[in-house]
Amino acid sequence: MSSSAMGPAELPVQLLDASGVLQENDRTAEFLPVIAALDDETLRRFHRDMVLTRRFDDEAGNLQRQGQLALWVPSHGQEAAQVGSAHATRPQDHLFPSYREHAVGMVRGIDPVDVVRLLRGVTHGGWVPEERGNFHLYTLVIGSQTLHATGYALGITLDGEYATGDPECDQAVITYFGDGATSQGDVSEALVFAASFQTPQVFFLQNNQWAISVPVATQSRTPLYLRGEGFGIPSTQIDGNDVLASYAVTLRDLDAARAGAGPRFIEAMTYRIGAHTTSDDPTKYRTDAETESWIARDPITRFEAWLRSRGEGDAFFADVEAEACDLAEDVRKRTLALEIPDTDLIFDHVYSEPHPRIDEQKEWLANYESSFGGSE
Repeated sequence: MSSSAMGPAELPVQLLDASGVLQENDRTAEFLPVIAALDDETLRRFHRDMVLTRRFDDEAGNLQRQGQLALWVPSHGQEAAQVGSAHATRPQDHLFPSYREHAVGMVRGIDPVDVVRLLRGVTHGGWVPEERGNFHLYTLVIGSQTLHATGYALGITLDGEYATGDPECDQAVITYFGDGATSQGDVSEALVFAASFQTPQVFFLQNNQWAISVPVATQSRTPLYLRGEGFGIPSTQIDGNDVLASYAVTLRDLDAARAGAGPRFIEAMTYRIGAHTTSDDPTKYRTDAETESWIARDPITRFEAWLRSRGEGDAFFADVEAEACDLAEDVRKRTLALEIPDTDLIFDHVYSEPHPRIDEQKEWLANYESSFGGSE
């Protein structure tokens, strides 16, 4: 399903069109059995995860506007790309996000309030990856997570923890990044090492069309999935607003990576409906007509239409909406209860063992703060 690096670009893989109709053609033939094998509960989980993520996203944005967060990074519109790909992973896989992968983290067991804590500035990381489904920490340095992921995948290669034929043990890595990150040298370096050492990993590009205010047409004169082909990595472009396409293609590529076939590259064509972050004003650089055209391709509306065509009733969707409201209320309540951490947290995990230099710095800070005296 990958293109020739010099040949014409293919249409993205799409299993559900914008109106929620399943596409059965030569382009989708290899993936239809994968979708047919999904049970009803898994399909309901896809919908539930997308709806809960969006409701969490909305609530966190409201909290930021009310002064409870320093910043918020919206993910509205990108739920299908994230939920589908996350469900394609196995428990032993490792996932390296950027800073917008709220749905991926929640699928892997992240408490959404841990993301809030990070953007409220009351934690230095947010969670321990090994305790949260091997979902690694958010990375705000654009593109650097691709190097982290490739380094981890190289470790899997050197340790022989893939291509053993045991599906319960073989590992792979998936890393998420945006179209803007493809202009960073780190991403190119990661692709070089991944191709050279044939690491078991998937590069998952969420092309949301804008690198803050720079359109993708300015960033690249060719489709971005051809970047992977240029490094010798089989690459596929998908409809990123189609959760079934995201799941099926990612599943195929992760299976190939675990089996020793080397890295893969996926470009998910999606759209950032909201601002880049809450410090951004997208009305300054994009048109309402463009945004509305992508709203018409909404991933949740599309998938709901397909589920209803299969016989899913109102009760299920009502239950999911109620759960989403409960989640938002819980996130708000726990966010308002967050306390400022003790300054000792700065020093507690710098070294695994006590260190005299750290003890000295901790003492200096305590003396410095006490020099100001108490306040009423």
